Order: sequence, then C-alpha cells, then structure tokens
Amino acid sequence: MPICGFSNALVQRKDPTATDYSTVFWFNLGVSVAIYMVLWFAAPLIDSIFHADGRLVPMSRVMFLTFIVNATALVQTNRLIKQMNVKMVAVSNVIGLVVSGALGIWLALDGYGAWAIVWQSLSLAAVKSIVLWITTGWRPLWEFSMASLRSIFKVGAGVMTGNLLNVTFQNIYSFIIGAFYNLAQLGCYTQADKWSKMGVASLSSILNTTFLPVLSGVQDDRERFYRMMSKINRLSAYMVLPCMGLLFATAPAIFHVLFQDKWDAAIVLFQLLAVRGVFTIMSSVYSTYILAIGNAKQLVHSEVVKCVVIAIAIAVTVPYGIKWLVVGQLVAGVVCYVYNAVLVYKVTGYHWALLINEIMLFALVTVLALFPASALGLWIESDYLLLPAQIVVGGGIYLALNALLRSAIQREVLGYAFGRFIGGKQDKSGKRGR
Repeated sequence: MPICGFSNALVQRKDPTATDYSTVFWFNLGVSVAIYMVLWFAAPLIDSIFHADGRLVPMSRVMFLTFIVNATALVQTNRLIKQMNVKMVAVSNVIGLVVSGALGIWLALDGYGAWAIVWQSLSLAAVKSIVLWITTGWRPLWEFSMASLRSIFKVGAGVMTGNLLNVTFQNIYSFIIGAFYNLAQLGCYTQADKWSKMGVASLSSILNTTFLPVLSGVQDDRERFYRMMSKINRLSAYMVLPCMGLLFATAPAIFHVLFQDKWDAAIVLFQLLAVRGVFTIMSSVYSTYILAIGNAKQLVHSEVVKCVVIAIAIAVTVPYGIKWLVVGQLVAGVVCYVYNAVLVYKVTGYHWALLINEIMLFALVTVLALFPASALGLWIESDYLLLPAQIVVGGGIYLALNALLRSAIQREVLGYAFGRFIGGKQDKSGKRGR
C-alpha cells in the first residue's frame, strides 16, 4: 500500500531508533485515515463508473477500511524484516489467508455474493495485524518527532509516491473494463487478476523483505553490493520463473478443480497475467537494488514511466477487447522491466545487459520443463489427477535440467533446504547441538 514507503525507509536505514519507529507508525496511521476519507467520499463516483446502481457504495466504503487496518501493522512487519525475522511475517500471512479464505468461502456459500469478497479482504488485513501485534511485542510510544520524520522523508516520500502510482495503475484496469465492457467480462478479469496477484504478491513480498535489509547492510561497499546483486538476481530468477511458469501450464486444471467450467473464459487471461507476473516480480527486485542505496527519487521516475507505458497500452488495445487489453499489460510489463534494468545500471553501475543475461538460462530451462508438463493434458482427462502430475513432472524436469547444467544456485538452495531439515531433525533427537 502507498503509505508503506516510510516503513520501507526504516528498513533501508541502518540504525533506526524507537522514536523513528513510533513516528512512522503515527504518520502511517494518519495518512491511511486521510486516504480512507477521500475514498469514502469517492464511493458514489466509483459506483457510477461501474453502473452498479448504488450497490458498490457501502461495499467500497467497508473494503477501503483495509487501508487503516493494514497501516496498524506496517511498522511491526518492517521491524521483523529489519531483524531478518521473516518467519513471523510469513506465519501471519498464512494465518490471514486461511482464516479469510474460510470466511470468504462460507459467506459465498451462504449467499452473501460480492460481500463475501469484501469481508474476506478486510478479515485478511485484520487477522494479519492481530497476529503481528500479539507476537512481536512492539508497541508505539506516545511520541511523534518532526526531526525523525524529516530525516527519512526523502526516501520515504519517494517510495510512497512510487507506491501510490503503482497501486493506482494496478487497479486502473478494473475501472477501464467496468467502463468499456460488461460486468461478465469484468468478473472474468477479476478472477484472473485475483488469483494471479496472489502468486505475484507472495513471491514479491518474500524476495523484497528478504533482500532489502541484506543489501542495505552492504550499501557502502560497492564490490560486495555487486556480488550480492548478482546472487540475488540469479536466485530470484531460479525461484520466480518456474513458479509462474507452472501457474501458466496448470491454469486450466487449477480453474477446473476450483470452479469446474464456470470461469473458463478467465483462464487465458490468467495465463497472460502469470507471464506478466514474471516481469513484475523481477522489476520489483530491481527496485529493491535502487532502494537499498537510498535513491528513492529514481523509483518515482520508474513508476512515472510505467504509468505512461500502461496508459499508452490501454489506449492502443482497449478498442479490441479484454484479451488484447491484457496482452497490452504483458507488453507494458516487458517494457517496464527493461527500463528498470537500465535504471539499475544508471544508479548502481551494474550493467543492465548482465542483469538480463543472468536470468536467461533459467528462462530457457523453465520453457523446456513446461512443454512436457503441459502435454500431459492430452492424456490425462481428470483435472484432479492432471494438476499434481503437471506439478511433479514440470518441477522434476526443472530440477533435473538445472542439476545437469550444474547450477550453483540450485546446489546452494537445495543444500540449505536439506541442511536445515536434517539439522532440525538432529537437534530434536539430541544427536546434534546448535
């Protein structure tokens, strides 16, 4: 959300104080209330854009409360990230998704219709916030320091502005579809966008929350910074490409398992958005490189360029239907990815061609692994069997090909994973100490 810019500035800062954290907490809360008030008064306008005859006014006003609820846990989240304790952040996300998902399904089955989505979103934010308030033990001081706010204002304002532009243009497609097309097409897009964003947001959050404090710690040592960038770039590609690729390949089975054939028209949109998600996540990682050295001004430039590119894509594709509108999103994502790579070169000196080249091998391996996984649909008719088979075959081939190519990143990832697993078992059995 937009107001997290100042919280991210605290992660980038080397030694934030208790006053810094409290100041950002109260500032975030105040800004979120102000944003909510603006959106509260804008609810009738939103309703008229979607021709909803007043139905969206109360729903949007409840949905917008998520701005305030999310703001109450931003500092707790960023304190954990600063401490490299992302486990609790992940736990809060999982608990929030399980509780809100169960609530959403129950409400939908009980006939609440669109309100099920509203309460699901609000409960997700509330549960995550409650878990973090209970587990972190941090409480804000009754203190607000203008000096503290000014000290992080340059980075915080830059990130906040960039986030505001990003959120605005992330959601503009729903408004465009609602204004130019019918509600059935909007429903298809909403389903495709919602499920694709779940994967994109999860991966982006994991990568950015892990890498930003690490990079910030070596921001003054350019040689170490470059080594970290190279490793992070390859690790991100190793994780992101197969995950989003499997979402693309398994999309028909996923939708049929979840919805039968109700949302078949959304499948191709979901696949296009999954491909776009690769470029969105990698662009987000590149933004982390820029933020780590405190150059938030360039992040604003990046978001402005992205907004211009998206606006052009919308203008060109909107007359040709919703599928071409989403294709325009994909093309805009590629253009913005390349621009961000060039921007990283401008800011850090790490060449943009090297950034792109480092991920190309993982892209090729992913494509080779997806072909046989996708082809399984020709022989397996049951989607309940097809889905796990595609995951196992696609994932297995991806791991095997990387092993044949002697991928150093894969060796480290698997070594770390199995090392933690084996170490944990030995610790519990008493055969091996810490």
